[in-house]
Amino acid sequence: MALIRWDPLRDIERLQPFRDSERWEPFREIDTLQRQMNRLFDRLIPGDGGERTGFTFIPAAEIEETDDAIKLRLEVPGLEAKDINLEATPESISISGERKTETRTEENGVTRSEFRYGKFHRVIPLPSQVQNDKVQAEYKNGVLHLTLPKAESEKGKAVKVNIG
Repeated sequence: MALIRWDPLRDIERLQPFRDSERWEPFREIDTLQRQMNRLFDRLIPGDGGERTGFTFIPAAEIEETDDAIKLRLEVPGLEAKDINLEATPESISISGERKTETRTEENGVTRSEFRYGKFHRVIPLPSQVQNDKVQAEYKNGVLHLTLPKAESEKGKAVKVNIG
């Protein structure tokens, strides 16, 4: 076997696969960090109902913006309208409430529940300022529908766009 002197400029193409494997990949590390943070928050929010205090769920929301209003839908099944508290500011909407447990016993002393009970609270920032004194709310089939009329200063707001 003959010894050959290594010339990095000549052998650069042969070494390229090794260099790729040594590259730092920040997005992979960010993804790992995000998964770890999600696991941490899952542990902090009680999910089994039980007698623990704290928030047990966060209602899902959909938001749609039109020229005149912002339409917001929140999923809060298993509640009555009287159990829901709403507060509107020109910049955000706050929803809170409580789903109370029902006490019941079954044969053989076994009760199983996968429902989540307890308090919830969510504040949703709005993309535009609204007239918070003219908010309309309707609760039907576990879905809260809100219509938030935009403030006059926000309607028809034009923004100049520069090209180049």
